[in-house]
Amino acid sequence: MTKHCLTVACPSKRGIVAAISTYLAESGCNITDSAQFDDPQTGRFFMRVSFISEEGTTLDQLRQGFVPITETLDMLTEFHDETEKMKVVIMVSRFGHCLNDLLYRWRIGALPIEIVAVISNHMDYQKVVVNHDIPFHCIKVTKENKPEAEARIMALVEETGAELIVLARYMQVLSNEMCRKMSGRIINIHHSFLPSFKGANPYKQAFERGVKLIGATSHYVTADLDEGPIIEQDIIRVTHAQSPEDYVSLGRDVESQVLARAIHAHIHRRAFLNGDKTVVFPASPGSYASERMG
Repeated sequence: MTKHCLTVACPSKRGIVAAISTYLAESGCNITDSAQFDDPQTGRFFMRVSFISEEGTTLDQLRQGFVPITETLDMLTEFHDETEKMKVVIMVSRFGHCLNDLLYRWRIGALPIEIVAVISNHMDYQKVVVNHDIPFHCIKVTKENKPEAEARIMALVEETGAELIVLARYMQVLSNEMCRKMSGRIINIHHSFLPSFKGANPYKQAFERGVKLIGATSHYVTADLDEGPIIEQDIIRVTHAQSPEDYVSLGRDVESQVLARAIHAHIHRRAFLNGDKTVVFPASPGSYASERMG
């Protein structure tokens, strides 16, 4: 009995949950976990359902049989095999804490993804990546070669079949064209508790303002720099006694955790775009379990 999930986004109207649950039951499926949200502001309905096919109904059969319901209720739907790992490209520059954290979580199975490539505009982490038997690609980016560099990046994404790009402190601004082409499929980590202290050196800005909480924000990338729909955030408390360097060090831990949680939500199909915001459902039971404990 393979575990599957169904994601739904559609205009809000009566009978959606009934239609979904009835269809799955009549198709020999047993729902094991379900989450839903009806947004009165946007008039959109979102739902994620985990289920087991107990009578051998395949995903293709489920997709085909569900078409009349999607057409009637104007749904955007996706059926997924939850055992299949999403293919991911990680991009990094010279700050390696997020990359190293993701590699560790990937190695022990805490992030069930397939890392198909690591791309960097520097050589700093080549050895670390290659030692994990992951292809490493150094693509230098300058003002003069940026279009060509992005073309190489997109070629790698297409060649590897990557479904998600993770900017693990990749310190280059992506073009509007790339952001549009990969809409909803690029996740960034910003070293600030957005929307405050944007731009360069947010920790210094926070220090100069005497803040008592610093944090990190992970969001989907859009053409508007650091303005994409937020997936995950967290904070850490600081005092007047900390220096700007302390802020940076403490911030690294928060950034790593926030980015990992955002990726976890995306690969488990828990994050939905809702205009300029997101709907992020809680994790299903067992989805945080690792293949190895250390």
